[in-house]
Amino acid sequence: MAETQHLQRFADFLRFWRGVFGLSQEQLAEMVGTSTRHVSRLENGISKPSEVLTDHIADALKLGRRDRSHLRIAAGYATNEIAQDFHSPDLKWLRSAMLRTLQTLDPYPSTLTDGAGNILMVNKAWVGFYQDKVDTERLRQTVNLYDFLFNDGSDGALSEEWQDALSLVIMAFKQHVMLNGSDQENQTLKRILDYPNVPTDWKIRASRLEPRASFKVKIQHQGMVRGFYSVSQMVGALGPAAYMTEPRLSINTLYPEDAALSLEKLLLTPLEHPLLFY
Repeated sequence: MAETQHLQRFADFLRFWRGVFGLSQEQLAEMVGTSTRHVSRLENGISKPSEVLTDHIADALKLGRRDRSHLRIAAGYATNEIAQDFHSPDLKWLRSAMLRTLQTLDPYPSTLTDGAGNILMVNKAWVGFYQDKVDTERLRQTVNLYDFLFNDGSDGALSEEWQDALSLVIMAFKQHVMLNGSDQENQTLKRILDYPNVPTDWKIRASRLEPRASFKVKIQHQGMVRGFYSVSQMVGALGPAAYMTEPRLSINTLYPEDAALSLEKLLLTPLEHPLLFY
């Protein structure tokens, strides 16, 4: 039953795109080098397309990155995203939009990261929040959020909440790397797994927890241990391929659990950081 439903998803996509371009089954078959009978079986959810044929169809129809990714997912294959440089001239508009977003999030500490956890931008609140918690030079040299989380230099035992949060972060990143990770992401994963703060039971711990985009954590602030919500938001294309679309960007923000706790004071002192651009 599950296999039939899976085949039907691809069938629906194939029939949809053939209709968009006004092609007959015969015409599409000729374009991708297969038989009309095979196209008919694909559209009726009887046959499973090979990965090569799926890409041939996307090429023949000149599908864009989004639509090619959706077609591959419908066929049961991981996407083949080409890495995009966030700093390229073509993405100047995106950098401007992300900068405004981070500014708007003040006074809540926020970072913009790529798929490998590299920090691309921070807001003033993030610098203000951590400048009294982290050595100044270390804070200035922080360029990867995973390194920052897993290598905080503390020797104390982590709370259960932190162990759960870190385990879920690793599990999500590990599964992404297995599906479609780049060489850089593979290297990042190997590096963070060597940090002493990685829970020894992270695999089992994460397997028993439902993945989520926010965590409740305890952080020292203003002389007290306070609760914060760590919330991650994906920035990408709409649809089922959003989590794989390059550049894979995330905005990561801390909100105080106590709504009455004001963080406005974080912005009152002069703040500098190599990744703070306003």
